[in-house]
Amino acid sequence: MVLQVTNSPFDQEQADLLNRLLPRLTESQRIWLSGYLSAYSSGAALAAPTAGVPAALPAEAVSAPVAPAAPKEATVLFGSQTGNSSKLAKKLTKKLEEQGLQVTLASMNDFKPNTLKNVSQLLIVVSTHGEGEPPDSALAFHEFLHSKRAPKLESLGFSVLALGDTSYEFFCQTGKDFDKRLEELGGKRLVDRVDCDVDYDEAAEQWIGQVVSALSAPAAAPVGAAAPSATASGIAVESEYTRSNPFQAEVLENLNLNGRGSDRETRHLEISLEGSNLQYEPGDSLGIYPENDPELVAELIEAMGWSAGEQVAVGKNGDKLPLGEALRKHYEITVLTKPLLEQIAKLAPSSGVGELLQAGKEQELRAYIADRDLLDLATDYPLKGVPASEFTTVLRKLPARLYSIASSPSAYPGEVHVTVRSVRYEARGRARKGVCSVHLAERVAAGDPIPVFVQQNDNFKLPHNPEAPIIMIGPGTGVAPFRAFLGEREETGATGKSWLFYGDQHFATDFLYQVEWQRWLKDGVLTRMDVAFSRDTDQKVYVQHRMRENAKELYQWLQDGAYVYVCGDEKKMAHDVHRALLDILVQEGGMTPEAAGEYMAQLQQQKRYQRDVY
Repeated sequence: MVLQVTNSPFDQEQADLLNRLLPRLTESQRIWLSGYLSAYSSGAALAAPTAGVPAALPAEAVSAPVAPAAPKEATVLFGSQTGNSSKLAKKLTKKLEEQGLQVTLASMNDFKPNTLKNVSQLLIVVSTHGEGEPPDSALAFHEFLHSKRAPKLESLGFSVLALGDTSYEFFCQTGKDFDKRLEELGGKRLVDRVDCDVDYDEAAEQWIGQVVSALSAPAAAPVGAAAPSATASGIAVESEYTRSNPFQAEVLENLNLNGRGSDRETRHLEISLEGSNLQYEPGDSLGIYPENDPELVAELIEAMGWSAGEQVAVGKNGDKLPLGEALRKHYEITVLTKPLLEQIAKLAPSSGVGELLQAGKEQELRAYIADRDLLDLATDYPLKGVPASEFTTVLRKLPARLYSIASSPSAYPGEVHVTVRSVRYEARGRARKGVCSVHLAERVAAGDPIPVFVQQNDNFKLPHNPEAPIIMIGPGTGVAPFRAFLGEREETGATGKSWLFYGDQHFATDFLYQVEWQRWLKDGVLTRMDVAFSRDTDQKVYVQHRMRENAKELYQWLQDGAYVYVCGDEKKMAHDVHRALLDILVQEGGMTPEAAGEYMAQLQQQKRYQRDVY
């Protein structure tokens, strides 16, 4: 409502001030102001001129009588692809609420950008996806913030926690983008941005502690009267086993899904979760900590002139282990990054490694580290003589690998299944092996323990409405979560239609879970399945071709409210599928390319277009 001088007791200047202030107030600030005016009229005393006073109030009001201040507010937004940002945002929210703050917690995908101008304290937790791109759930907010529609934010305090992977060139780029843009719009940093590598626990904990300290207000509310937690309801008791404390799970089965004659090896692992209290839903991922290839470890030790039995320190506590075991179980040795080369150049200044880091050699550096490992580096540069005790201090902790869960917890209580394709290839005269995939294929058998944890993914979930139709697009191992989806739908009796697009190389040897798909088709759990086996025909056919062939019906499913799920390779497949969907909207829906793009963005906003891509 706009105040008019003609029908109010305010003069024009006062009315203008109120008209500028009132629309910008949050609900909590309006309640505070109401209490302030009431207390002012009764002559109550003001406790202290602290940060609880809204910035828009005149300075002289600080010494005026006032009721106890309402808890301070903060908005926590997260952009997450695999669930790490979501988990950390919830942890931060809980910590802030324990300090009496009123916290709004939301995925960037659910946040209304036009309300940003009303936010006074903004905390962002965001990952970087692919080559410096925002995760799907952050795309719209990222675009808004970098558009001309973004508001000035001179009264905003903010801080950013960025998650990334130093093995990628554009490390934590999305977090850096948000941090820079919020400053450009006038925001002031509450706490400096923190960039986290894959082993993020310690750095994230420090950032959360700094933010909580920066925002903690004097206790205006009674002890124990913090605002209700936005994350507490409906959440089961958490397991003690986490990324930093994985569960040693027994492998029940380890089978090769490919037929004889296939040039691929895809392992189906069934793993017991008995005694762990680990819970998961279809769409979540399982984290597995692998071990490095013992042969690669031995070759690296020989190339560096070390002794496998030499004791080196590992972990935060500096526990001593034989070098061979430390390199096999604790350190990453198959990925080179620019930060790692910078550290090695300092350890061995005469080795020539530093020349790769010189200005103007970015393309040369990028090409060198693309598919080389530490053994390549030790072969190409004279690094012998660097003590193992010093060299291991610059190595990154061996990170866990995440795999889409391929089982329904309702169908397989106490178990979790994953589908893992073994990675093997030749390069520069050496056989190369995927760290985790080949470890699972060659050195893990039924009865063996492996360290695991559950990674929740709120951005890849079945619709709440069991009658909603679903379209699943998952070539190769990308089909894994859809085995979980259909298993869950079968157990819960969901009646919505389902359509699966699946592809691989050969029908005879590479049709993963064929018997199960056929049973679900027969029983009506799976309504329709279209397959594409690229090497069985003269012209390669992929899932996006099958989508285009069925464009009319696929568009009708979308019009009927279908949810679309895509899982698999991000670099090519996911882009090709996205393009096919856009073309279908143009062709069958009569949309312009721009309108098709807006339609897809709306599907994402409505969580009807979800991707689990890597």
